[in-house]
Amino acid sequence: MRYRSDPGIFGQLRTRLIEELAALGDPDDESVRTAIRKLLSVDRTLPPLSVSARKTLEQQLFKSIRRLDILQELLDDPSVTEIMVNGPDNIFFERGGVLQRWEKTFSGPEKLEDVIRQIAGRCNRVINESSPIVDARLPDGSRVNAVIAPAALNGPILTIRRFPDVPITVRQLIRLNSLTEEAAHFLKNAVAAGYSILISGGTSAGKTTFLNALSRFIPSSERIITIEDNAELQIQGIANLVRLEAKNANMTGDTEVTIRDLIRSALRMRPDRIIVGEVRGAEAVDMLQAMNTGHDGSMSTLHANSASDALSRLETMVLTGFPLPLPAIRRQIVSGVDLIVHLGRLPDHTRHVLEISEMNREEEKMPLHPIFRWDYERDRLVRCGELLRTEKLRRAGIRPSGSKNGAAAGKKQTSGANSNEN
Repeated sequence: MRYRSDPGIFGQLRTRLIEELAALGDPDDESVRTAIRKLLSVDRTLPPLSVSARKTLEQQLFKSIRRLDILQELLDDPSVTEIMVNGPDNIFFERGGVLQRWEKTFSGPEKLEDVIRQIAGRCNRVINESSPIVDARLPDGSRVNAVIAPAALNGPILTIRRFPDVPITVRQLIRLNSLTEEAAHFLKNAVAAGYSILISGGTSAGKTTFLNALSRFIPSSERIITIEDNAELQIQGIANLVRLEAKNANMTGDTEVTIRDLIRSALRMRPDRIIVGEVRGAEAVDMLQAMNTGHDGSMSTLHANSASDALSRLETMVLTGFPLPLPAIRRQIVSGVDLIVHLGRLPDHTRHVLEISEMNREEEKMPLHPIFRWDYERDRLVRCGELLRTEKLRRAGIRPSGSKNGAAAGKKQTSGANSNEN
């Protein structure tokens, strides 16, 4: 008999287990497992169970209390990159870039909502009828978005974006044909020399993954401050690292701490670089201020359909935070941003760097100067231009030339970057 599929029997066991655990205060995982085994051994309503059936029931109860119930099986599968729950009966997941429907379902909307509240509570976030939307994260760094009634009409909605347990490196991106050796070497020198970089792309284009990979090129001696809505970045090899996370206001009167608040505070922390996980609104003003006040090499991501669209979106976001004249905003962007790296997904679901462009300060209308572009006929990233502004490379002792001597000099000068870069 599959007790998990019987909400009556399973629900009674789970309710009794919660009552017993409440008396233990804050039990660890082993204490919970012990309580489950004890409960099943003394319960007189259960018929005799085989060893395998009892073990399965123990696991189901444990996952419903300490994990994410039926979703835990998907979370334990490293090949699953995204989980989409559209109400208790409609669960989809992405594997290898392909969406598939899952046959398992929650026992009811109440159980799904309970899982959502559990996730939010672990991140000190609140979700209820008056605040029905929450952004949160799982302990492994996976990104979570949830919506409940009255905003969600077909039951609680839960979306989980998975990230690799071990951050993907630039070397892996090269093997996957997402990037070429030449482009990787160019970006390595640019990051080491302190070029400020914006990474743009659509949803699930790999912006956060790519930002993590680029961070391996930051010299390990620098002080880095990361600022995020939900902590997702996996910066490696930096000892002097400060991680800041925004905080929502709650019903107990705690004050909201926004991305803008954190950026302004970070400026007083003596950072060498500031990395903003993603800019979505008025905080773009403060990010540009950071890039224009001596914090060379700062980086961020934003949603856009192309590199040129990224600049248009950045203009719009700055306007929402500070109604400056458009020419003044453009001057701030041109002065603060050095490079735009645009990512995208092709029809075969693979992710690639589609464009690397430089801001051309000689042009009033802020056109981009392409250096690398995706060649659809050759199915690879190809070089189409040279860097115009090479002063930062020269100050770092890196030759901008693509010659053998220049490449050797670049390798020598960037040796101070993270040793885990590949």
